[in-house]
Amino acid sequence: MEKENHVLVIFPHPDDEAFGVSGTMSRYVDMGVPVTYACLTFGDMGRNLGYPPFATRESLHEIRKREVEESARLIGLDDLRLLGYRDKTLEFEPPGHLKGVVRDMIDELGPTRIITFYPGYSVHPDHEATAEAVVEAVSEMPASERPVLQLVAFSNDTLKDLGEPDIVVSIEGYEERKEKIMAAHESQTGPLLKTLAGNTQESEAARQMWMQNETFYSYDID
Repeated sequence: MEKENHVLVIFPHPDDEAFGVSGTMSRYVDMGVPVTYACLTFGDMGRNLGYPPFATRESLHEIRKREVEESARLIGLDDLRLLGYRDKTLEFEPPGHLKGVVRDMIDELGPTRIITFYPGYSVHPDHEATAEAVVEAVSEMPASERPVLQLVAFSNDTLKDLGEPDIVVSIEGYEERKEKIMAAHESQTGPLLKTLAGNTQESEAARQMWMQNETFYSYDID
């Protein structure tokens, strides 16, 4: 990891940062790099209400808001932006709206690196809308001014088309911190945390997947 002027992380839901990015974010913070996390929705239409359930459809909004605020505190963020869009509707925003929101943040913050999802490889419609907005915003910038795109792709049937991730960030020494960040999202992460704490082959595989390295793909606009 090189020291950046500013890293901008853009995801649609609370907890999107926790699984595959929070170790990387924590490392940047500890390097003295300013990190901004822009979370577009509160994830309050999600199906998970805790394990066992402790939230209701009415209370989930405030619960997930508190969870992402605690996650940001554990990462060490000074700039958490909760943009408040309606969950599961980002694809229906007016054409160009989200792109404009992203471009405004780029113009304000001047990030040298942006972390978000990879368009076409992120499964959820909100993930895809976010990814597309970021790529469109960056693609309209002069090539010499574009931040580096560091993108998260989900494992699905088409992921093999991308090949192996070309950005691998070791999170050695950050395992305990990352687990606390994931645990902050209590309404969403219970089963995974239980698996990580186990003594089975599945648990070992989960620890290797989530607690050793965080992997990304670079994205060339040209």
